[in-house]
Amino acid sequence: MIGSGAGDADGAMAPDADARAGGAPAAAPSARKRGEWARHWQYAGLPGLDLLRARYVRHTFPRHSHEGYVLGAVTGGVERIGLPDGAVNAGDGGIVMINPEVPHTAQAGAPEGWAYSTLYPSPQLVADIAAETTGLVGTAGFTDAFAADPEAVRLVNGVHRAAEEGNALAADSLLRVVIARLLRRHGGPLPARTPAAAGARTAQRARALLETRLTSPPSLEQLAQELGTSPFALLRAFKNAYGMPPHAWLTDARVRRARRLLDAGTAPAEAAVAVGFTDQPHLNRHFTRIVGVPPGAYRRERAGGARTYKTAGEGPS
Repeated sequence: MIGSGAGDADGAMAPDADARAGGAPAAAPSARKRGEWARHWQYAGLPGLDLLRARYVRHTFPRHSHEGYVLGAVTGGVERIGLPDGAVNAGDGGIVMINPEVPHTAQAGAPEGWAYSTLYPSPQLVADIAAETTGLVGTAGFTDAFAADPEAVRLVNGVHRAAEEGNALAADSLLRVVIARLLRRHGGPLPARTPAAAGARTAQRARALLETRLTSPPSLEQLAQELGTSPFALLRAFKNAYGMPPHAWLTDARVRRARRLLDAGTAPAEAAVAVGFTDQPHLNRHFTRIVGVPPGAYRRERAGGARTYKTAGEGPS
């Protein structure tokens, strides 16, 4: 979610190591106040979870979705999230809750940007916690996209702080407490899937074809011809089904697959070609916009390397 392809030459900067346990991150040094910074990582003591802590000012997230849930605790400024039902402005002390595969955008909602601590729990982790702590039937999710809940924000920051300290017991405990709290207050069963109408079936077939052709996708006209429909009918059906047009979905899918390759230790340049980007700068640009850090920094975190990515006062492209 920062920078352009050139930003992969990222400067190392220590994260908020002195953040208070369970509280908001401590005040950042002046250099960090001028620029954007982010850390996207995993902690071995918390399987099924990704963590992101960041400050963004000029960066905008394009429309994308996640395979798991998003729980974003805003600790400063204002984040503006574009959701299918409209935009939400999340300020300090608020928490954003996004269900799997819900398309959304994000950008600053105030001149100073926003800072947040985010948890990305897997569907299985949320399902396990819901089964143990709630009476929800079916697939558990969140019925509210935003809530002013300073206590939940404190708990999310506590998960980050405990993970950074290597305290698996505290991190796991706080993680389960905050997810259970949000499910009890803002949870409900996700809508059951209904039989697909003709347009939705066309969109499903289009998505399946694109998944098999990430590296050499057809044109919109060619795709429509294969599916026996018109280009504009396909555009409408696909956007209705997935909240974004086919080309935007394809970029998101390529980034997801690149993440899995980087998780497995593949070099960014190799991952770029493997998922259909023209070269590493092409991957860098889209990966950074969607994930929040460059692919090199992302891969090093998986290997236990560099900790924080920053731009020295430069905004993203």
